[in-house]
Order: sequence, then structure tokens, then C-alpha cells
Amino acid sequence: MGTHDRDARGTGDGLPPGVDVAALMELAERLARQAGRVVAEAARTTTVTVARTKSSSVDVVTEVDEAAERLLRAEITAARPDDAILGEEEETRPGTSGLTWVIDPIDGTVNFLYGLPHYSVSVAVVAGPPDPASWTLLAGCVHAPALGRTWTAGRGAGAFADGVRLAPLAGPPPLERALVGTGFSYSAAGRAAQGRVVAELLPQVRDIRRLGSAAVDLCHVAAGSLDAHYEEYLNPWDMAAGALLVSEVGGVVRGLGDDPAGPGMTIAAHPDLAASLAGAIAGARTGAAG
Repeated sequence: MGTHDRDARGTGDGLPPGVDVAALMELAERLARQAGRVVAEAARTTTVTVARTKSSSVDVVTEVDEAAERLLRAEITAARPDDAILGEEEETRPGTSGLTWVIDPIDGTVNFLYGLPHYSVSVAVVAGPPDPASWTLLAGCVHAPALGRTWTAGRGAGAFADGVRLAPLAGPPPLERALVGTGFSYSAAGRAAQGRVVAELLPQVRDIRRLGSAAVDLCHVAAGSLDAHYEEYLNPWDMAAGALLVSEVGGVVRGLGDDPAGPGMTIAAHPDLAASLAGAIAGARTGAAG
């Protein structure tokens, strides 16, 4: 366990009574590490195969995804039986506490399937509806077992990389010197449209990286290893824990225009850079459509 602040308690407006952010941080990290051990052991000892597909033939789910989510659900139920659970691989479990655990057993499943290290377990807990437009992020952990990295955050308690507090985001570079992460749809038509936008955007930035795990990319933004990340079609479980890290170091996670982050667009960066990047993406969409 890292050197997290132990006295941070959720006392913000609209939070359910008795919310203890420090305790939720510790639980999120324990859960993510437990699931990470399942994933890492499978990577070492098992021939990983595709169990099923979802939105397209390349949107895969492995048996390890399913096993890790079962473990997370069982451990959450044992520790906090009144909380709801929203996960990637199974149906939502309702709760009565006002809190929802938002879990992704493997973010970056294709990387995991191919033996590439950029995949992670993402565990977060939110108050209110588990929707980026209206949730209150309370605590989260992104654990990347193959990278040997663990990022944690708590509402008002800061963000941490392997137990070391992350500094607030410094004044951002101008857009033309920004290193930007992104990701692509599993739909062939969606990727084609995104490729046209990337072609318009690439000359306007330092460079673009596509590492394959949005959760890890958001942590890289919080830590300053990427200046920004943008992506369409993100689900709540892809972004919840990483978004909290970004916000806890003074960044923003937003959509285009006045829209909140969501499937239409998610942009994470220092507020000034996020605004510049949002404008550039909107212009790139227009140029790509022309």
C-alpha cells in the first residue's frame, strides 16, 4: 500500500452519509491488485483464447476477463453488499447505498491477448448515477500488472503513482508541442472515420500515441507522460478511475463544446490544453467530412 492520505473523507455536496474516501481508496486498490494477480497468472501459465465477441469480430472477451470480473464482483459484494456494481462483462447489479463500483477487469484486452503489456484492471466507485455526465467520482485504482504500475486516487485526497503523490499538472505546452494519446473503435466504419480525423489532427500536434488502454492513457495524462488523451466511444468503466486521477491533479475530463465526457468524445488534459484540443478535434472532424 502506498503513502496515501488516510484522513480524506467524502463530505462534498450530495454524497451519501458516512462516505470514507480513504477506505474506498484502499478497497479499490486491493480489488484491482487481486484481479491483476488473476490476469498476470493467466498471462504466465495459460494459452489465452477468445471466449466471445461483442460489438464486432475484433471486439473480444477472453475467459480471463470473465474470471477477473467474477472475482471483483464477489469481493465487492463481500466487502460492501449494499453497493451497486457496473461492469463491462456482466449485467449491472443494483444497490441501495447510493454508491456504484465501476469495474473493467481488463482494459486493453487485445493487448493482453497478444502479449503486449499495455493493459490494466480499472476499479472505481462513484456516488450518484454511474454516468460521466452526472456521477461524483470518489475513489479509483488502475493497476497494470505487466507494466508493474499502480495508480490510485481519491476525491480530495490526491492522485498517486505507486504510492507517490502526483504533482499538479504544470502549465501545458501549446497544442503544436503536445503529445496526445488516442484510441479507436472496434467498428471498421468507426475506425475509418477516426482515421480521417487523425490525419487532420496529426500536423497540429507534436505526435499521437495509441497504446491500447484508455485507463492507462488517462493515468499517463495525470502523471505528465502524455499531455492529453482523446477518444470516442469510451464507456464508464473505461474512464472512471483514470478520470479521477486527472481531476485530482487539476486536469479536466470533458467532451466537445459544452458536452460532458462520454461516448461522443472524451478529452483529458490541463484545462487550457483540453480547450485547444477540443477546438482542433472539432475542426478536424469538419475537415475530414469535407
